[in-house]
Amino acid sequence: MALRLVLAEDNYLVREGIKRLIETQTDLELVGVCEDYDGLLAMVDDEKPDVVITDIRMPPTGTDEGIRAAERLRDTHPETGVVVLSQYVDPGYALALLEKGSGGRAYLLKERVSDVEQLLAAVKQVASGGSVIDPKVVEALVSARTSAQSPLARLTPRESEVLSEMAQGKNNAGIAAALVLSERAVEKHINSIFLKLGLSEEPDVHRRVKAVLLFLSAG
Repeated sequence: MALRLVLAEDNYLVREGIKRLIETQTDLELVGVCEDYDGLLAMVDDEKPDVVITDIRMPPTGTDEGIRAAERLRDTHPETGVVVLSQYVDPGYALALLEKGSGGRAYLLKERVSDVEQLLAAVKQVASGGSVIDPKVVEALVSARTSAQSPLARLTPRESEVLSEMAQGKNNAGIAAALVLSERAVEKHINSIFLKLGLSEEPDVHRRVKAVLLFLSAG
């Protein structure tokens, strides 16, 4: 069964380009197109799509409508995945998108849209509850940290292994199976990782996302 998509993009040329890409894929079905924040929320209410593809900036303010829509839909339509498209490499936008959890969320640069395989992969990933962060955004994190020693250096070899498994999207049970540890031991290692990375005062989901971003930024 084809994944049902809603597209929100106010730029005509970009909107038409994405529409044509979607129409070439037999496993995707475009059920609605809109151009602003309010129109997007209304269309999702009406169509209940599997995935929304949205620009990061749309009317009425042209600031962060895509991020705010993704946050709103987490409450109103938690089963709907969201792929946010942006021309901005600033990792702050990606962190804002993942603020309340990474499940079912993707942040891609618009230059990726021409590669239908990457777009398709991101759509399928968020539809299944996964997440995607554009590699160039991760590279920006690397640049932002070149002048400071990485906090990852404080981790023990075992903690580094646990973090590596986290970065592959595994839950605690999956990490335990991969490293032949008990889930209780994995929990202890993860709590130690959070503490050493200075993430001890944040919600668990947010800490997990930031820990993985730090790991990816270190290469």
